[in-house]
Amino acid sequence: MAEPQVQIGSGSNPVDEGDVEMQGGDNGGDVVEVAETGAAAEGVPDQEEKPTQRVTFIDYLKSPMVELLIGSGDSQTLLMAHKALLQKSPFFSEKLASSSSTRIELGDDDLDAVSCFLEYLYTGEYFPHKLPSGSLEHDPSAPKIDDSGAQLLKHARVYTLAEKLVMPALKSLSHSKIHLITSTAIAEIAYARYVYSHTTRSDLTIRKPVASFWGQRSHVLRHETEGSFRDMCLAFPEFAFDVLSFVLDAEERRAQRRGDDEVGKSARKRARGA
Repeated sequence: MAEPQVQIGSGSNPVDEGDVEMQGGDNGGDVVEVAETGAAAEGVPDQEEKPTQRVTFIDYLKSPMVELLIGSGDSQTLLMAHKALLQKSPFFSEKLASSSSTRIELGDDDLDAVSCFLEYLYTGEYFPHKLPSGSLEHDPSAPKIDDSGAQLLKHARVYTLAEKLVMPALKSLSHSKIHLITSTAIAEIAYARYVYSHTTRSDLTIRKPVASFWGQRSHVLRHETEGSFRDMCLAFPEFAFDVLSFVLDAEERRAQRRGDDEVGKSARKRARGA
């Protein structure tokens, strides 16, 4: 049997457009006629999508400068940054859109934290950088062991600033650096005090590790804090409650693993003392 032949019609007959017609040939073979359809039939050339223009780093640098006034009183410091970069932060984007002024006051914010934020905007990191090994690069100005809380507080302040500026990636980066610092009990108390005075109760990302740290070590470390642990508990009842909850939850899990029958029961096993 002869192979069918395929012929492409001109598509001049709109009635036959898109149809497939079988015709008998003189040689006994079948001819398949396929009418042209779509843009080619209408003589309209295909249009390619234009690629989205990429915003380059030099585009950021061409944008106007914005003044950032950090601190208050005699300690005020004026910093400058490019508007297009600042607008990556929803906080600054809203500020700049709602006012024609090119000066923004940040009276309550820490200068070093703002500096870290700007370094992150321009480079994608801030000092000290995280190394591929998972540690922090050496800071010659800082001791190997943070015995005052200065290094912990540096990243904690970046964390709370990132929360204010709605910069989740910077917030995550700063939090990860906190856990790479070797510190003493005194430093950890200073850090815990900052966390519980500058974050909300719902911020479990930073509060839960603090409560976990003290829940596991408070029976030992509280003796090294020279009364600071007790003062912390009295000043921040939420901290004391979170630590106690961690300890009780851990004990309950241990009891469940042991198969204790009394887990979850409220009845007293012995009478109150007189």
